[in-house]
Amino acid sequence: MRKEIDRKTRDERLAELVKYCMISGALDLNLYQEYDVKRGLRESDGKGVLTGLTEISDVVAFQTVHGRKVPMDGQLYYQGYNVMDLTKGFQKRKFNFEEITYLLLFGALPNEQQLQEFIEILSQYRELPDKFVRDVIMKAPSMDIMNALQKGVLTLYSYDDNPDDISIPNVLKQSLELIATLPLISVYAYHAYQHYHNDKSLVIRYPKPELSTAENILRILRVDGRYTELEAQVLDIALVIHAEHGGGNNSSFTTHVVSSTGTDTYSAIAASLGSLKGPKHGGANLKVENMFRDIKANVADWSDENAIREYLMKIINKEAFDGSGLIYGMGHAVYTLSDPRAVILKKYAKSLSEEKGRTEEFALYENVERIASELLTSRKKLHKPICCNVDFYSGFVYSMLGIPRQMFTPIFAISRISGWCAHRIEELVNEGKIIRPAYKYVGHHREYVDLPGR
Repeated sequence: MRKEIDRKTRDERLAELVKYCMISGALDLNLYQEYDVKRGLRESDGKGVLTGLTEISDVVAFQTVHGRKVPMDGQLYYQGYNVMDLTKGFQKRKFNFEEITYLLLFGALPNEQQLQEFIEILSQYRELPDKFVRDVIMKAPSMDIMNALQKGVLTLYSYDDNPDDISIPNVLKQSLELIATLPLISVYAYHAYQHYHNDKSLVIRYPKPELSTAENILRILRVDGRYTELEAQVLDIALVIHAEHGGGNNSSFTTHVVSSTGTDTYSAIAASLGSLKGPKHGGANLKVENMFRDIKANVADWSDENAIREYLMKIINKEAFDGSGLIYGMGHAVYTLSDPRAVILKKYAKSLSEEKGRTEEFALYENVERIASELLTSRKKLHKPICCNVDFYSGFVYSMLGIPRQMFTPIFAISRISGWCAHRIEELVNEGKIIRPAYKYVGHHREYVDLPGR
């Protein structure tokens, strides 16, 4: 009884403190304009403020014609190579994600021997320390797999004989180990969560060295361990197009910021994971999936374009779905006419929908994409075209692959860690200064008053 009273008193006091926090933390937002502060490190047109240089990847959405910026189909480059060209060159080969990881880390496409040797290195590293699954993953399993990933990555520090060595050879070794083991930590953490929180049977299957990252994910994630060639191919492509996206995205920037302090690899990657976990960054495809669930429930005939248009207008007018007025998956901070990642993934989504018998759903996605672009452009009187981004189709693809919703963002992390490691190495190779932006103080200086006189 005493504990119950104490808990109630504590909660009341905490509620009072929350009020103080809200009041003291609120700023006059007009001051951002007065002092010309780039809030969110963005210019007034939404373009990111230039904070660094990189050779790892490039995002292009405009071309200059007679001195004017003209929107163009979006292009994404990995180490100078157009991702569209890279994916066309894949055909039906396996290990495409591994090839892209090699490219991002070493700046050049591997030849056949180099790729085979790299694949073998990753397969050798695709093993967690002895009893790691039992002692780390199975104990206190998190309801959010991203938190489990952070815990797993940070704990690997304790298993490293030389964790604080930030020489490039050691950081590269650590990076390859993390790239190889992150899929295992993710899937095992999901199985542990399902077992302890949802009373599901616990299935821990070891990866096979001859399989690709995509194949091993599907094999160890599924109860029966089975998958089709197309399923593995589609997941492989999804990993490729999510592996990197310029140094300015939040998690890659986080990698640079934390690495610039000289900290260890595990702390840097854990910080990047924390960034990606945020719903404004890595969780966008979940919002798209939630929105489409709502659309499916409220539009009786998915082929009726007028009904779709009418319901999308309700969403835009904040009369339906979550009241935000947003069509999730539409629009991008840089891309205008098209997001190349969405263009690539849409093609594979179509093929997979045919194999899965979900072509009507794919047609609904296509209609929403087209109609939403028209409505948003006219309704919001935008000065530039608006296209769907990669998140628009990625959740649909993952659902067709049978990937549970809790694994959507971890799959993103499994892919993006290749880019993070490349950015970390780039930061360390160039021995940059510690990244320390300035914040202007806009409060008031006050005279100290002793405790009895307050």
